[in-house]
This record gives sequence, C-alpha cells and structure tokens, in this order.
Amino acid sequence: MTAPFTKDTHDPAPLRRVVALFRPYRPQIALTSLVIVISAIVALGSPLLLRDMLDHAIPEANVTLVTVLAAGMIAIAVVTSVLGVAVTWMSNSIGQKLMHQLRVSVYTHLQRQSLGFFARTRTGEVQSRIANDIGGMQSVVTNTATSIAQNATTVAATVVALFLLDWRLAIFSLLILPVFVRIARKIGDERRRISGTRQRLLSDLSVQVEESLSVSGILLGKTTGASRALTDRFTSRSTEVADVELQSMMAGKWRMATMSISFAAMPALVYWFAGFTIGHGNAITVGTLVAFTTLQTQLFRPTMMLLNTGVEVQSSLALFGRVFEYLDLPVEIDEPAHATTVSDVRGELSFRSVGFTYPSASAPTLTDIDLTVPAGSTLAVVGETGSGKTTLGYLTARLYDPTVGSITVDGVDLRDMSLESVSSLVGVVSQETYLFHASIRENLRFAKPDATDAEIEEAARTAQIHEFITALDDGYDTVVGERGYRFSGGEKQRLAIARTVLRNPPILLLDEATSALDNATERALQDALDTLMVGRTTVVVAHRLSTVRNADRIMVLDHGRVAESGTHDELVERGGRYATLLTSSGELAAA
Repeated sequence: MTAPFTKDTHDPAPLRRVVALFRPYRPQIALTSLVIVISAIVALGSPLLLRDMLDHAIPEANVTLVTVLAAGMIAIAVVTSVLGVAVTWMSNSIGQKLMHQLRVSVYTHLQRQSLGFFARTRTGEVQSRIANDIGGMQSVVTNTATSIAQNATTVAATVVALFLLDWRLAIFSLLILPVFVRIARKIGDERRRISGTRQRLLSDLSVQVEESLSVSGILLGKTTGASRALTDRFTSRSTEVADVELQSMMAGKWRMATMSISFAAMPALVYWFAGFTIGHGNAITVGTLVAFTTLQTQLFRPTMMLLNTGVEVQSSLALFGRVFEYLDLPVEIDEPAHATTVSDVRGELSFRSVGFTYPSASAPTLTDIDLTVPAGSTLAVVGETGSGKTTLGYLTARLYDPTVGSITVDGVDLRDMSLESVSSLVGVVSQETYLFHASIRENLRFAKPDATDAEIEEAARTAQIHEFITALDDGYDTVVGERGYRFSGGEKQRLAIARTVLRNPPILLLDEATSALDNATERALQDALDTLMVGRTTVVVAHRLSTVRNADRIMVLDHGRVAESGTHDELVERGGRYATLLTSSGELAAA
C-alpha cells in the first residue's frame, strides 16, 4: 500500500516553531551565551596586546613590557581554550537533550496512532523519520544556537574593536559583507531543496532494507528467485542517493569558494588601502595595521561560520518539516478527557447499533450490529471472507472506534475508558503472532513486566508450552529469532496464549487463532484455548467452523450485517446462512 508521506517535502518548517523547541532550555542557553560573550571579549585582548608589542615594547627594548605582553597573550589563549571546551560541552548537552525530546515525542505520538495509520504507512518510512530525519538534524540542533551566539558575539565585538583601531579601514573592510549575505541565502535555498529530495530517497532506501532483509523478505526473495532483482533495485536507489548526496555537498561550493578568496584577499587590500591613505597624509602605525589585519581575520572567520550556519539552518528546515509532519498527525483513537474506571469487572460485552466505515472505503464494513455477550459466555463470529469478522474484533479491542453506535463493557463505553484499561480488559490472540528478537522469558514478560519466573512458568503450563520450552537447550532463555521464526506456528500461538494468560483479562478475543494450523496442532492448541477461555467472556472470530460449534452463541455476518444467530444446533436446523457455510466447507456431515 502506498505510504501517505512519500512526497518530496520542500516546504520548510516555520522557523519560529523550530526556535520554540529551545524554550525549555533558556536558562542553559543564557549561561552558555554569557560564557561565549566573556570568551569573545577576552579574545579581543590578543590583537591589542600585539599592537603594543610591535609599537612600544619591541621598538623600545622594554624587556619587562615584552614579558608582560607575551604572558598576557598566553593567558588569553589558555582562558579562551578552556572557555571554548566549556561552551562545547554546554551546547552539546542542550542539543542532545533536544534530540532526545524530539525522538521521544515522535515515537510517543506514533504509539498513539490508530492501527489504520500503520496499515497505510510503510514501516521503513516510519523508521526513516526517526533515524534519518532526526539524525540528520543532530549537528544543526547541537551546534546551531551556540554557533550563532558565539560567532555573532565575536563579530560584534570585533567590529567595535576595528572602529576603535581605525574607522576608515573598518568601513573599507565591511563594505563587502552584504554581498556575502545574499550569496549565502541563495546557497541555503538550494541546499534546502536538495535536502528534501535526499531524505525522501533515504526513506525509500530504508523501506527496501526493512522489507527485503527481514526474515520474511529474505524467504520471499530466495523462493521466488528475486534476489538479483532486489539487488538491482537497491543498487539503483543507492545510486540515486549517492548522486543527491554529491549535489548536496557541492551545492554553492563555487559561491563559497568565491567568498573565501575574497576574504583571503582582504588583508592585502587593507595593506593597499593603508598605503594609499598614508600617501595622502594619514599616519597608520605598523602595530595598528598588524592588529587590524589580525582582527580582520577574526572577523571574517566567524562571519563565514555565521553564513554557513545560516545555510545549514535553511537546509535543516526541510528535515524539521518532515518531523513536524508526523508530530501534527491527528490522533484517531485518543484518551478520554475524563476516563471512567470499571471496578469489579463482570465482562458483559454489548454492541449497540454499531456501524463502521474505513476512512478510504466507499461503503460501510459493518452496519447495525446489535448484540450482547453475557459475562463468561462465548460468542463465535463467522462468515465469508470480507464479511466484517476481523473488523468486529478490532472494534472489540478498540483498535478502531465505531463510526456509529457504541461498544460497552458492563455498561461503560470503551471510548470512556483509558486505553490502558481497555488493553487490560480485552486480551487478544490473533492468527498473526508477533514475537520480539529476544528470549522466551522476555517475550512473555512483555505482557506483564513485573511477572515472576513462577508466574511465567505457570502461564506456559496453562498454554501447554512449558514442557516444550524446558526441553530446549537454553529453556526460557532461548532467543526466539526475529518474529519467532525459530518456532512453528502452533508453538508461537501457544507462546501468545501464555502471554495473554499472564495479563489475565476478563474478556478474550480470539481472531482466527487456529486457522493457519494443521489439524493435529489445531487440536493441541484448542485444548490450551479451552483452558484459557474458562470463566472469561470470549469472542471467537473463526474461519474453521468446527472450532465454534460449542460456542454459547454463533453470529453469522454477511456483508457487514447480522444474517442470523443462535447455537450450532439451532442454526443447522434452521438451514440458513450458517448451514450453507457448513455445506461449502464440507463440515455439514460432521455436524
């Protein structure tokens, strides 16, 4: 499915919004700025000491003054170096905190997105936003504020010192700066455009790596003979990334080279201007001239850095725009303003005139679902593919909210409960069992972080998987492998059941939990499920009708509507839709 955010993002994020990210760190920034100002003021002393050295101390052979001035220059170098290290530590500390804040904010916001968002969006795209985009902003976030403050302070102090030395040389030196500012802005615009393209291509590359180098992707590639095609596709995309990276590195390099040459030529022009003015009767001492050119070098270096910082900021705005795009995503399934707490849960589940339409669908998936599942009873939901069975299960676990109507537990609407409360009330065992690349113990404890080893083993016994686990070389410390590929379908399902047992929910949703298993494995797994279902309100979304004949009630869905409901025997005797499904599946004779 096409991702909704694969377009090339050229529009920058509003600069004021980027600046707002630094507001929580204003005290630290103020302290850093103070240290920067002190360092800049101290650094200005070196050229002034150099002027006195050349104009007085050396010509007058004043050894004491030479010693004092030399010691002063060394002291200034030591102080500015120490202050520079301090500034680097403070600025990086602020930057890393901000990066941490951004990563956590994006991850937390994505955790709040509905299942529909992740069904529409490629996993690699999400990973790219967190890794590539936020990672790409790191140097800007970490160094920009400090660099601007440090260099702006140095430029301001240096300009004042230049005018104090000789106002005519100062004006002559500053005339060219506006031209450089204009050139830097053009470079920034060009790099920002390229940056958006680069991040889109990096995102596509991440998507292919995530999809094709997963266990499932490798399995598909090898069994279909597509490995060479995948390699060629990756090579093509990597070539595009390399080309754009080169464009990004070279963007404005000739303009910047012109500026560097101009800055390098400025001392020579100052010497020429000084000689020209001296020829017209204006006396400039050698010490003043050397001090001026030294200060001029100090002026051009931070000026260039300021211009480069401006370019980097403009380039990074495209990255900020992509991150803010995720942070601005609306939350479809959100916490209620005032959550209702359900105490002494019985587990009665009710659907009241429930209807649901997927955002991109033209017709409703479910219409007018009215039913009540008494506490402790079992409801089986059957129907042909596309009848809305799985959607009904998603609504039960509040992975989606009904478009119309309501779903209640003991009379309380699921939308009035906290999401944590809903997840503790409704336990889900689905056909697609997800296991982390971690040990069996860690996978089971994911459902209950404070579970003891005894509780974990008891849950495994209930799921009839304990003996299998203990027979492994590493027992509960066995690493399951990515997505559980070291285990069979039945073994993974029983691990999922054990995980649900640990949570001990009063309501259980079984979403075609045995449909992909062979008969022998299904029977063994069904025994574990039967144990799990005891005393719980259970909704069974079933594909194999043989697994639901003992349900207290069977509901048949047909194109999103309730076609009929009743017990297995009642529905068979009625000879309606359920009987037709049994006939088509070859199970009527067994019934």
